[in-house]
Amino acid sequence: MVITPALARARCRYRIDGGLGALLRAVSEQWLLVAPTANPAMLEMYADRDVRPYRDMMPWAGEFAGKYLTSAVQVLRLTDDAHLRSCLETFVGQLVALQDSDGYLGPWPRDSRLTGRAPNVSGGGATWDAWGHYHCLLGLLLWHAETGDEAAMAAACRIGDLLCGKFLGEKLPRLVDTGETDKNLAPVHGLSMLHAATGEQRYLDLAQQLVLEFAARGPDAPLAGDYLCQALEGREFFEMPKPRWESLHPIMGLVELFWATGNTEYREAFERIWWSIVHYDRHNNGGFSSGEQATGNPYHPGAIETCCTIAWMAACVEMLKLTGTSVVADELELSTLNSVMAMHSPSGRWATYNTPSDGARFASAHQIVFQARSGSPELNCCSVNSPRGLGILSDWAVMQGPAGLFLNYYGLSEVALDLDDGASLTLHQETDYPASGHILVTVTPSRPVNLTLHLRIPAWSERTTVAVNGQPVDGAKPGAYLALRRLWVEGDSVELSLDMGPHVWPGDSECAGLTSIYHGPVLLAYDPRFNRDLQAQAAPVAFGADPWKTTGAELQVPLLDASSLALAPVLWAGWLPPAILFEVQAADGRAVRLCDFASAGRTGTLYRSWIPVVGAPNRPIFSRQRPLPSVRL
Repeated sequence: MVITPALARARCRYRIDGGLGALLRAVSEQWLLVAPTANPAMLEMYADRDVRPYRDMMPWAGEFAGKYLTSAVQVLRLTDDAHLRSCLETFVGQLVALQDSDGYLGPWPRDSRLTGRAPNVSGGGATWDAWGHYHCLLGLLLWHAETGDEAAMAAACRIGDLLCGKFLGEKLPRLVDTGETDKNLAPVHGLSMLHAATGEQRYLDLAQQLVLEFAARGPDAPLAGDYLCQALEGREFFEMPKPRWESLHPIMGLVELFWATGNTEYREAFERIWWSIVHYDRHNNGGFSSGEQATGNPYHPGAIETCCTIAWMAACVEMLKLTGTSVVADELELSTLNSVMAMHSPSGRWATYNTPSDGARFASAHQIVFQARSGSPELNCCSVNSPRGLGILSDWAVMQGPAGLFLNYYGLSEVALDLDDGASLTLHQETDYPASGHILVTVTPSRPVNLTLHLRIPAWSERTTVAVNGQPVDGAKPGAYLALRRLWVEGDSVELSLDMGPHVWPGDSECAGLTSIYHGPVLLAYDPRFNRDLQAQAAPVAFGADPWKTTGAELQVPLLDASSLALAPVLWAGWLPPAILFEVQAADGRAVRLCDFASAGRTGTLYRSWIPVVGAPNRPIFSRQRPLPSVRL
């Protein structure tokens, strides 16, 4: 039984401009194109896996090549950069050539393959070998889907065959017995995707077997997170045995299994986990995790790791495909415009490990330098994964479904796609969004086409106006799609005006008495760099004894007043201007400037997005009554 997704990625030709487009190009040029030669051990660790003396490696070393490939392919979808395509052709050719005859594509010695043990794992502990194979499998499948490279598909199948040969049936040890189960059961997702691509039944059989291993128990507790049963029993994700971010990858396999089998328990469990995270563990900047796992507290000051946010966004794409619910696209926009753009240096040269709501930003190559090795000085789990946060846009910007075409991404851009009836369509956006809420979409079909174009109306936009060719259209509701069905002809236009009035998220727990302020989808932050010429400059501004663990508490921010929170746009004449800058009046009458979260802390300053605001609404945040926790003033 095969179930059709509510929405699917539309295969488009993109031109992304504005700040996001500039960052895409910078990351391509400064990281994706140079990473393999700057870090040759990314591939060489496979070549000499059986050569003594063995390399000293992190337990997750086998993930680097796969994560890099996945990130690069998804960015390539948006840029169609010829240099990057050529680079990836070479990279994939080298990676495939390093696969052993039995399908093994990991970095560990022969006697250690998929056992969870290796003599050269740094610090001891279990190897994340199946996890590494999952990431290679995912990257190879995406590359094949993009290019039709049959060698990549053959390599992916050999990985599937290796896993089936070793673990399918009643063989011992089970995959769940190899340790680090929240990571090493990730092949549930990859094998399900491989089954969808090939129709090979045993890939599906092993994926379903591994779901049963979710609930396998040891002497004291489940060996894995028991994600299916725990979710169906009504437990929140943070209450499950292993609520780390890596768990989201095997959990995404539940969606693929639903498509393949029609078993609604898979769907129900995934949806419950997704909603649990959005209500209890998604931070104000769109990032996920506190100290690399769910805690049930979106105010927890633990690190908001880059890899965690990327996994969350990938899960959001699956949720959007599954449900066709526009508020899921709102979540993806929140994460993209805030956390993802903030985690990257404007030059594209580095990305963070931690992108905190309050604090400072450090290059992952510095903060988690313990992962660096000779031959891979810049490699760590986050450096290879962060570009995927940008590339994921190719999954959700424009989608298709039985009901028509769905436009989720708003920003300066042009998107072209071929329709099923042989016609083509171009959507050209003229806008400075999200600086303002005005968006003009010019629709250009190759010939007149009957089509329903669905516009995402964000949940935070309480008053949205839409016009087609200057004629107002009724029916725009927050948190829903607006369907525009008509015969589209060249020169047609759609004009949106989104309600960008400020909305706030009152804090609780560690952020009690503080408030997050949003301009549309953009989280605003206080950065002293933009307040130096004002009396609102706060002092002292200093790092704590351990700069990696700063929470931003050292930075005192002037008290604002919710009753006079009018955001007046300001132009910045200095260098490295923010994307958005507003001036507001503090409670004592002083002027204070707030910038977009992505621009805060860019020059090494401390910043804060949880800000003291007197008179902010007081309402419980742990509520399932609204898709987003923010409220209008």
